[in-house]
Amino acid sequence: MAKPPMQETLFLLGPGQVELRKHKLPEPRPGEILVAIRAATTCGTDLKVFRRGGHPRMLVVPTPFGHEMSGVIVHAGDAVRGWAMNDEVVIANSAPCGVCDFCERGRENLCRDLHYLNGAFSEYIVVPERFVARSLYRKPEGLPFELAALSEPLACVIHGMDVAALPPKSDCLVIGGGPIGLLFVAMLAAEGHLVTLADPHEKRLETGRALGASQTLEVRRDGRDAQRLRAIGGEGEGFDAVIEATGSPAAWESAIGVVHAGGSVLLFGGCAPGTSVALDTHLAHYSELTLRGAYHHRPATFGRAIDVLARGVFDARLLISGSCGLDGVEEALHAMDRRAALKVAVKP
Repeated sequence: MAKPPMQETLFLLGPGQVELRKHKLPEPRPGEILVAIRAATTCGTDLKVFRRGGHPRMLVVPTPFGHEMSGVIVHAGDAVRGWAMNDEVVIANSAPCGVCDFCERGRENLCRDLHYLNGAFSEYIVVPERFVARSLYRKPEGLPFELAALSEPLACVIHGMDVAALPPKSDCLVIGGGPIGLLFVAMLAAEGHLVTLADPHEKRLETGRALGASQTLEVRRDGRDAQRLRAIGGEGEGFDAVIEATGSPAAWESAIGVVHAGGSVLLFGGCAPGTSVALDTHLAHYSELTLRGAYHHRPATFGRAIDVLARGVFDARLLISGSCGLDGVEEALHAMDRRAALKVAVKP
């Protein structure tokens, strides 16, 4: 009897520990499909999960790793309708239930039974039945697989912009020039907002300018950054809106201090569980600040993200620093940690 086909998958084992494992190629069950991954992309969440050895919502180690992916259907299980072999697809990494109170209100990212899918850093992935029904999208013809994989982080950014609900032509500050911060710069500029990007690294500020930032500031983390930022926003009065995109408690606190009266702060970067920050209650109250959190994405924003990428609204290639195979993912994460790479396209 012939041996079953084998595949390679990268597993996360714990803090700073990954292992490339060879294992049996899974067989899709009824309602499921098997996708050959053509490209996955690394992201800041992957780096945080790699450092911490897990995620409070998305995964428990040991587990297949990676969540931004696109590929080609190679097999469909029984009862799958509307999909066929060789269809090129983009897979969202979460699937809402569709029936809870949050889903009924269009807030599927807060679904009471939100399922997550990991395993993008692999040759193949089985897409569960719920994901086939709710979280599988056709890749537009001509959109490269590695750019299609960016749909996931871009969908999160578009959701954040929906939450922020900014007035037209707002004077915006983005704190953090990582991939998420740069996606915010690109989308805010595309919608006609005036964008300032703050980051410690000139290379990332340069990318921000290429994506539409009208001005940049190289922050120094010397205790005077908030003063400098406020001075360049609104002729010294601060910004209409601030988007925090680092997940740093210090940046959360700084964001509140550089928005002007009546302004809004989008607290987008996720901090570690148990983190708390100081809040200037006088400022928040008497300046009537609006503080909003934003988490993850929704089916509507995922579809919009694919459309934005397919139409080439901005040059998404600026976010991809290079490519590697499955055996290069660990080094890609270290390069991101050194700020030597933004995102890396993983091509099994």
